[in-house]
Amino acid sequence: MPRPAVPRDLDAFFDANARRLRAGLDDFLRIPSVSAKAEHAADVARAAEWLARELTAVGVPAEVIGTAGHPIVLAEWRDAGPDAPTVLIYGHYDVQPAEPLELWTSPAFEPTERDGKLFARGAVDDKGQLWLHVKALEAHLTVRGRLPVNVIVLAEGEEEVGSEHLAQFIAEHAERLRADAVVISDSAMFAPGIPSILFALRGLAYFQLDVQGPVSDLHSGMYGGAVVNPAMALARILATFHDADGRVAIPGFYADVREWGTRERDSLRGLPFDEERFRAGVGAPALGGEAGRTVLERLWARPTCEVNGLLSGYTGEGAKTVLPAKAMAKVSCRLVPDQTPADIEAKLAAHIAAVAPPGVTVTVTHLHGGMPWKAELAGPAFDAAERALEAAFGRAPVCTGEGGSIPVVGDFQRLLGAPVVLMGFGLPGENAHAPDEWIAIENVEKGMRACATFLEFVAQAR
Repeated sequence: MPRPAVPRDLDAFFDANARRLRAGLDDFLRIPSVSAKAEHAADVARAAEWLARELTAVGVPAEVIGTAGHPIVLAEWRDAGPDAPTVLIYGHYDVQPAEPLELWTSPAFEPTERDGKLFARGAVDDKGQLWLHVKALEAHLTVRGRLPVNVIVLAEGEEEVGSEHLAQFIAEHAERLRADAVVISDSAMFAPGIPSILFALRGLAYFQLDVQGPVSDLHSGMYGGAVVNPAMALARILATFHDADGRVAIPGFYADVREWGTRERDSLRGLPFDEERFRAGVGAPALGGEAGRTVLERLWARPTCEVNGLLSGYTGEGAKTVLPAKAMAKVSCRLVPDQTPADIEAKLAAHIAAVAPPGVTVTVTHLHGGMPWKAELAGPAFDAAERALEAAFGRAPVCTGEGGSIPVVGDFQRLLGAPVVLMGFGLPGENAHAPDEWIAIENVEKGMRACATFLEFVAQAR
């Protein structure tokens, strides 16, 4: 089968309009749409209005819909007809705070190009990647006067603060948002020049453990050895979470873990991953984790139980001989299909009750949770993404996982029943939530072509 190609008329559009398209992205990035800060609420609203005007101008009528938080931008083009597939494009126009500002080489909200990279807050997360889809729509409508599929664009302004109102919005507008596929570009490629489809995300169950002993701190000389020390009790509890081989030792923890199939495991083995470079990159003296599993399996395909924070007793300068009254730990469990936060909470609480020493009271509080997600490596949308990425980048994409969570992915699949394709154009080390955030200019140019070609191939696959 010949290698897929970007349609010539669309490719020519991107060549002829490159400077104008880049200028539009710069204008988008200049709006400081920081959703976490009340002083930027007007900027978030301004970004929503700006995006809606841009979508309407390219030919996809858009409206700004208020929520109890920041607004949602919803645009629709349905002239492909009832027999044509519908693609929902999701992205977010809000960004992380830019602080600490002094660590930016150039101003956070003044897009600047250096060494083939575009630096600005939101360049890759997610304004820049959302922009690729908007311009893909413009290419089709300008060159051909129509889109090959029906399209819905849903852009939110609360992703960086937890998407608090998005699931409710999707549920309330489920019929209007009904689609044959959802495509999201808010992730990274595996490496430069290696296009990627992200097909697995771990979920999360996040807990706080509070260990209470005496009613107040005690003198360690007068009471130590006779009163159970909550800090030591907590340390003993945490030490039971893993066995000597790095496996989570909480009874039943792995009961619902769905093992990856042959194609999925083969996709890991085929990736150009260097474990030593990974170790050096994080500055660790050695790597650890579950024995018998590769680093990528540990990161993407296996669940974890990690201590995120500890607090107890005196931690200031110098000495204070105190037996603490209480101790606290933050613990996160990354989940894989078919684990659930509720089930892991029950198993963790039961385990702690069984191992906690007498003399202390332990409280387990579930603070936050999210479901894991894994896509099938097949179907019209997946095939279209594979072909589109190969057409734009000149090589077949790899399939990758992600150790973190993107809750909206599960919301779309659960509420709309549509397959989700994660087709990202970021790169490792792009500083998405840090100073000097950037996106590769090459990926902007090829990403627009991939997004436009994806729509073409989805239409052909029907």
